[in-house]
Amino acid sequence: MSAAARLPRLRVWARSALPLVVAIPILLVAQWLVPQGSYALKILYDAGVAIILAVSLNIVNGFTGQFSIGHAGFMAVGAYSAAFLTLAHRAWAVSHAHAIGFLEAQVVFVGALIAGALLAAVAGLVVGIPSLRLRGDYLAIVTLGFGEIIRVIIEQTEAVGAQTGLSGIPPYATLFWVYLCVVITVMVARRLLASSHGRALLAIREDEIAAEAMGVDTTGYKVRAFVIAAFFAGIAGGLFGHYLTTLGPRSFTFLKSFEIVVMVVLGGLGSVSGSVVSATLLTVLPELLRSFERYRMTLYALLLIVLMLVRPSGLFGSREIWELWPARKKPEEAKS
Repeated sequence: MSAAARLPRLRVWARSALPLVVAIPILLVAQWLVPQGSYALKILYDAGVAIILAVSLNIVNGFTGQFSIGHAGFMAVGAYSAAFLTLAHRAWAVSHAHAIGFLEAQVVFVGALIAGALLAAVAGLVVGIPSLRLRGDYLAIVTLGFGEIIRVIIEQTEAVGAQTGLSGIPPYATLFWVYLCVVITVMVARRLLASSHGRALLAIREDEIAAEAMGVDTTGYKVRAFVIAAFFAGIAGGLFGHYLTTLGPRSFTFLKSFEIVVMVVLGGLGSVSGSVVSATLLTVLPELLRSFERYRMTLYALLLIVLMLVRPSGLFGSREIWELWPARKKPEEAKS
C-alpha cells in the first residue's frame, strides 16, 4: 500500500485515539488534585465502575436488543480473579522477602485486571452460546440464573474465601486507572456501534427475523456482544475489588444486576452517553439525599418513577447527548 493510500487510514486511527491521548494527561492531573482517602474520591470510584458496567451492558441490552440481567455475575468473575492474582503475588513477595515497587505493582495490577476480564469473557462465552438462542423473557430468566450460579460457585469455593470473601486486597486501583478504563470502554462501545458489526447488532435489535433472512448470523453476533460486555464487566469488577480492598459474594447478587439494568434503561437503550449520565446520576443521587436519611430511598425511588413517566424511552432514547443539541439537527428535522 502506497503512502498516499495509507494517509486516510492513519488519520482515522489518529482521530479515534484522540480521546485517549487527551484523557491521559487530564486524568494524571485529576489523580494529583483529588485528595486520597476522601469521601469524594470514593464516589468518583463508584461512579466510574458504574459507568463501565452500564455502557458494557448497553452493548447487549441496547445495541443488540436482548435482555440480560446477570451482569453482576461477570463482574464477580473479574473481581475475584484479579484479586486472587494480586493477593497471590503479594504472598509470593512476602515469602521471598521481596519489596514490591510502584512500577511492579502497576504491571501486576494491569495484568491481573486483563486476566480477570478475559476469564469473565470466557464465562460470557459459556453463558452466551446456549442462552442467546433464546429471546425475550426466556433469555432474561436464563441470564439471571447463570448470574446466580456464578455467585453460588464463588460462595462454595474456599480458594476465594467462600462466604467470607477476600480481604486485604492491595489498593492498586486509582482514579487514573478507573477513568482510563471508563474512556476505553466508551471508545470501544462507540467504535463498535459505528462499525459493520454494530450495524448487524442494530439490525438484530430492530427485527431479528429480518436480519437472519438477510444473512446475518444472529446467534454469532449476539454471542460476540455478550462476550465483549462480559469482558468489560470483568474490568469493572477488578477495579471494584482493588479500591474497596474487600470482596464478598453479597456484593454481586441479582439486585446488583437489576441496578445496572436500571442505569441502562434510564439512560436510553442504545445511547452510550445516556448510560454514562444515568450511571453517574444514580451513583451520586443517593449520596445527595443523605440529609434525608429516613426518606432517602423513598425519594430516590420516586425520582426514578417520575423520570420514567416523563421520559419512558430513557433520558436520551437511542440517541447520544450531542444529537439533542439544536444545531446538530438536520434541516428537514428543524422545519418539522
